[in-house]
Amino acid sequence: MLSILIPIYNYNAFPLVLELHQQCIACGIAFEILCQDDCSTINCIENNQITKLQGCQHLSNKKNLGRSSNINALVEISKFDYLLILEADAFPLNKNYIKTYIEAIKKKPQAVFGGVIYYESKPEKKKILRWIYGNARESKDLAKRLKNPHDIVFSWNLLIEKKVFLNNPFDSSITTYGFEDLVFLKNLKEKNVRIHQIDNPCLHQNEEESAIFIKKSEIAVLNLIELYRKNILSTSDSNLLRAFASLKKTHLIATTSFLFDRFEKPMKKNLLSKKPSLFTFDLYRLGYFCKHTQTKNRS
Repeated sequence: MLSILIPIYNYNAFPLVLELHQQCIACGIAFEILCQDDCSTINCIENNQITKLQGCQHLSNKKNLGRSSNINALVEISKFDYLLILEADAFPLNKNYIKTYIEAIKKKPQAVFGGVIYYESKPEKKKILRWIYGNARESKDLAKRLKNPHDIVFSWNLLIEKKVFLNNPFDSSITTYGFEDLVFLKNLKEKNVRIHQIDNPCLHQNEEESAIFIKKSEIAVLNLIELYRKNILSTSDSNLLRAFASLKKTHLIATTSFLFDRFEKPMKKNLLSKKPSLFTFDLYRLGYFCKHTQTKNRS
């Protein structure tokens, strides 16, 4: 019936697994919950309890594979026809979470996305940028998602038919953080895989500090540059690439790179403040993109 796949990195996933396990038992379905730690640098001993739960496994990679290959590996060992891909820092919003997906499976869909939400209350100052970004850019109600079913979706809290995934796996060449989900979802769209949108959200308990989120965003931008250079992603695939294309067309890449060097510190100061601007965050990533594109062109 259902294989639940949870890639883990530096996170205690046991509360999530326990909740999912209880819901699966209550539904009376055949299931398995497969978790795979991707060579974490933090030892979360609570995860050792996962294997004690019936139908659950906690595996560990000997070396870091990256999210793409880690999920691909979980799919390879899964045994049921439908996969539910989750993040370790997700948590079902209600007690009917698994039941809702079981009802969806009865209609034999290719893929189903349940949505993502964030805490309503603001976190402390040093964590506020990720919270603002998540609420503004990732948390969309069902009505909005239905208007753009292939554009407002993530590669987690995603129910997908196993045979569809095996024909469209994650790109295993992507080993660093950033945009692997965009490549995966682009491929599904090009293969005309229909993604159904339903109201079955997970709470994203991501509480990254702003400084860490900025650093990860920089890594993601470098990843995006490589994906663009390799023609895996095109200028129509993301707002950042579209903005870069506009600057390139008007010969403003070098100017933007220069301005980024000049204003990097004040922009970062804003992003680390208690009132960070997402417009500033977008400019920061665009400037970072241009600067490192210039650097690569000179190397």
